[in-house]
Amino acid sequence: MITVNRVDTTANVIEAKVYISVFPDEKVGEVMKMLNRNIYEIQQQINKKLNMRPIPKIIFAHDKETAKADHITQLFNQIEKRGKLE
Repeated sequence: MITVNRVDTTANVIEAKVYISVFPDEKVGEVMKMLNRNIYEIQQQINKKLNMRPIPKIIFAHDKETAKADHITQLFNQIEKRGKLE
């Protein structure tokens, strides 16, 4: 499963950095390779859909902040479970 978490664009809208998260996290490398291998086709589809000029160049990036937030949530859940057992 791939989720687009946010998109940051440059001030002149020449580039758009697309931050994604991947589940399971172990597949991040494989997914990033697949996206970058198919970037031309993805960019062409976006170009057809967007009604603006210039159309930003897409750059994919792994959103590490989401992974960190998920890890913290898991830790809190573990702490909560331990508290209920005692």
